[in-house]
Amino acid sequence: MNDQLPIILLGCGGHARSCIDIIENDGRFRIAGLIGLEYEVGNEILGYKVLASEVDLDKMKKIAKHALVTIGQIKTPEIRVRLFNSIIFGGWSTPSIISPKAVVSRHAIIGDGTIVMAGAIVNAGARVGSNCIVNSRALIEHDCNIGDHCHISTGAIINGEVIIGSSSFVGSGALVHQGLVIGKGCVIGMGQMILKNCPDQSRIPAW
Repeated sequence: MNDQLPIILLGCGGHARSCIDIIENDGRFRIAGLIGLEYEVGNEILGYKVLASEVDLDKMKKIAKHALVTIGQIKTPEIRVRLFNSIIFGGWSTPSIISPKAVVSRHAIIGDGTIVMAGAIVNAGARVGSNCIVNSRALIEHDCNIGDHCHISTGAIINGEVIIGSSSFVGSGALVHQGLVIGKGCVIGMGQMILKNCPDQSRIPAW
């Protein structure tokens, strides 16, 4: 499509592959290339060239004005936060990307640089911050508030009116009771059932 906007992706791993598939299906953007580690430069990811490393990011503005962080997040959001700040301070536009196979209420808010993946549901009144991952088949129920730089992982269920602080991770298949508050920088392990509030920096390992 001639009206597609070129976009640069920052990251070349498994999460990047999933993002590529969603961006292709979304149809608004044309992937101009990827930014990776120095040893990855010159490789191809699903047919798209790794053009440069992070140190040459600014040079990529000549081919695209849009960028998206496509590195995953499990134990720490630090790399995603750093890259996101680099593109924001560098004057790039960082759009939200929503899979055509996701269901996002028109009454929900999705922040800049956030990707909502296939099968995910974001219901009415929910707010999802910037630079988040709402992964495949995750459910964010009505009136939730998800902070910036969070990863709601595959199949996680966040029930209504839950607040999750910035830079937190909720693992695959985890279940969060309605109305709870999960603090900043928390890591909720795979399959956990959260029945009480979690203070900042909580670490709840997987079963």
